[in-house]
Amino acid sequence: MADSRRIMKVPADPFGRSIDYLRISITDRCNERCLYCMPEGYKGWARKPDHMTAAEILAVAGSATRLGFRKFRLTGGEPLLRPDVVEIAAGIGALPGTASLGLSTNGTRLAPVAAALRDAGVRSVNISLDALDPVVYRQITGGRYDDVMAGIDAALAAGFEMIKLNCVLMRGINESQILPIARFAADHGLLVRFIELMPLTRNDVLDDDNFLPLAAAMSMFAPGVLTPLPDYRPGHGPARYYRWEQTGSRMGFIGALTQHGFCSTCNKLRLTADGKLRPCLGRHGEIDLLARLRDGSATAGESLSQAIANKPENHEFDDCYQPGRPMVAIGG
Repeated sequence: MADSRRIMKVPADPFGRSIDYLRISITDRCNERCLYCMPEGYKGWARKPDHMTAAEILAVAGSATRLGFRKFRLTGGEPLLRPDVVEIAAGIGALPGTASLGLSTNGTRLAPVAAALRDAGVRSVNISLDALDPVVYRQITGGRYDDVMAGIDAALAAGFEMIKLNCVLMRGINESQILPIARFAADHGLLVRFIELMPLTRNDVLDDDNFLPLAAAMSMFAPGVLTPLPDYRPGHGPARYYRWEQTGSRMGFIGALTQHGFCSTCNKLRLTADGKLRPCLGRHGEIDLLARLRDGSATAGESLSQAIANKPENHEFDDCYQPGRPMVAIGG
């Protein structure tokens, strides 16, 4: 990882939050079709000429570090579908000011490239794992359970500094998987985060038939066995962590809908695969950074600064939010 001593002062948004984390979607293509991420029939990925080149991604990341951004995560879609993902990772990892570089993946294509990504400077990997039952996994993702297990094994062998499992909570679909996934994570020395559904693909996900709140998930553990760890911060996101006393392991819970003050520590911007800067996942406002960059009307730094200035205080998920672009197009 590059020397971080040359970073500038971290920029702040209108509400005093330090914004130093950029999540970069490098593709909206995916080899899975997760229920909560990609709507049936989605074809947005077909507009490939609109997508950012590796050189453009690295130019934006370089501008971000000069503003004071220190943390980056490569997302998708499935970022490992992009053949130049290792080169992109190496380029960002080598930037002066980069202190942390992560990757979010479904894990199914991780096994062949895990070691190369680690060598390129990727420090942390988040792997989606919504079920341990292969039938349920297939129902949720349309993918192969054995492939993600191979990816997890490869990530462990590669020696990433941090490996996290992400499990999205879906009532009537994967409640039975919560405790097995928690045990699997504990047995393998991994962190798992349980994540509430957000209305990013369909607006009916918040109906009682679909939405499983964190409180319901946490109630599946024996009373008193989850001890809050308010000072434990193994990453840059909003998860709140607990120690599972039965195993001594730690796990996180992410609740955009039910956790009080969820947005109070938000420190990120998102850059979509087609070059739009999104100040907030739960609001529609975007800035077309790529169009400005290509026509010369604004620099990447100017667009990033404007996105920080536009960052709202809170999301609108609990205010009859109507999804526009699906999660796969925004970036995980």
